[in-house]
Amino acid sequence: MSQDRRSFLKIAAAVGVTAASAPLVQGVRAADSGVQTMRVGVVGTGRVGGTLAAVWAKAGHELMLSSRTLADDKALAAKLGANARAGTPREAAAFGDVVLISVPYHALPELGKSLADLIRGKAVIDTCNPFVSRDGDIATWARERGAGLASAELLPGARIVRAFNAIGHARMAIAHEQPGRIGMPIAGDDAQAIAVASRLIRDIGYEPVLIGGLALGKHLMPGTPLAGERTPDEIRRVAATLSESGASHDAPAPGPR
Repeated sequence: MSQDRRSFLKIAAAVGVTAASAPLVQGVRAADSGVQTMRVGVVGTGRVGGTLAAVWAKAGHELMLSSRTLADDKALAAKLGANARAGTPREAAAFGDVVLISVPYHALPELGKSLADLIRGKAVIDTCNPFVSRDGDIATWARERGAGLASAELLPGARIVRAFNAIGHARMAIAHEQPGRIGMPIAGDDAQAIAVASRLIRDIGYEPVLIGGLALGKHLMPGTPLAGERTPDEIRRVAATLSESGASHDAPAPGPR
């Protein structure tokens, strides 16, 4: 059995234990409905970030929205209601028990520097995809390195879970209508962060499916075998094929340019 496979099984087992135990983040609260809620800092309120924020706010989580335009975030927060507010990216990162980062990939190096002290040790959901046509050289490097490992280098110290990368944002808005029918492939190396992210993913309406560590995060992108809507079992079958093919053993590319 490969080292990567042993690590994956260890994480998966830990997630199963942790998910059934006490609250995973200090800020978890019990809402009036009895549902445990979290504070989510959203950095990037475009199509993906804005859509996820809307569903999470409706589910009872507290959101702080941030992007390059505070006025737009204030307008969106007003639309989402009492569970949402707006702030700067640093304010959102400090506010969140967990942080969603949903920005163009070329923005990650600067965010990694400006938020470094706030995201270190914190669960971070990474929805970002590197597209060469939009993001330039950093995307070329990230695709060679693998998007999961690249994000970990650009956001040092964060406990990253890669998710929401390969399904269109419009579908995310309605997944809660048939909860659990569609799987959400995720990748990460930290069991507790995976469990936290999994709870939020289920609130969107998907069933999280851990495909492996961040080394396999490169497969969570449009145009890959895991892109599009699949059942949880279908995702597991595809992920097993990718793992058995040795896809996680590619040589690392040099550091970001």
